[in-house]
Amino acid sequence: MPIKKSAKKYMRITKRRTEKNKKGTGVFKSNIKKTKEAISAGNKEEAGKWLKASIKSLDKAAQKKIIKKNTAARRKSRLNKMVKNLAKK
Repeated sequence: MPIKKSAKKYMRITKRRTEKNKKGTGVFKSNIKKTKEAISAGNKEEAGKWLKASIKSLDKAAQKKIIKKNTAARRKSRLNKMVKNLAKK
């Protein structure tokens, strides 16, 4: 346990930020997971719907600085590529 007052305050801030980041991370990770499940099932409409939700949640996470914007762009690109390959089949 910290002894100094400032260290105790920083622990409270860290806890608050961690909770916020976990909440935001959970949203986009679950959307990505559902998109990949729809792709593996071969369901084009469902995959498209979840792709849209994933892109929205990744953009929000990047905007709130939960993840970096290039990470969000990379993940969106890879998901989009998977859905497009599904549509070609």
